[in-house]
Amino acid sequence: MNTSGGDIEIPKRALFKAAEVCELAKVQPYVLRSWESEFHDLGVAKTAGGPRVYRREDVEQVLRIKHLLLVEGLTLAGARRKLEETSAPVAADAPVIDDLLGAHARERLTEVKRGLVAILEMLSAPQADLFSGPEMSRATAKKPVASPRKKRSA
Repeated sequence: MNTSGGDIEIPKRALFKAAEVCELAKVQPYVLRSWESEFHDLGVAKTAGGPRVYRREDVEQVLRIKHLLLVEGLTLAGARRKLEETSAPVAADAPVIDDLLGAHARERLTEVKRGLVAILEMLSAPQADLFSGPEMSRATAKKPVASPRKKRSA
């Protein structure tokens, strides 16, 4: 990937550990953590009891932040403003996503995203939790369901 910070090849993976992000961006861990507090959309996902995990987009954003600060000489506030400008919504006269994908596309996409997040949360839950809910326990999961018997006519 060619970022504005130079030619840095980001491995083709979805998730990265904090140490990997620091190595790619050539910054110290305390710098990365301070940027997390300054740039709230820098999406850090902390796994339950696990390491901090970054998405590929987060790695790209870290590289953009580094470029803005070190190459362009912006302050943290200036870099934040510049990033907000580039991620600003589309102008009113530009084609809208609803025109491209049909009516209510944004709402449908939001619902799909919510469903995918719910599935991800279910899949990331420990396996024991899948069977411990009140609606299904291990005991009831193994019991066959008896069908009602019909009375015979004489």
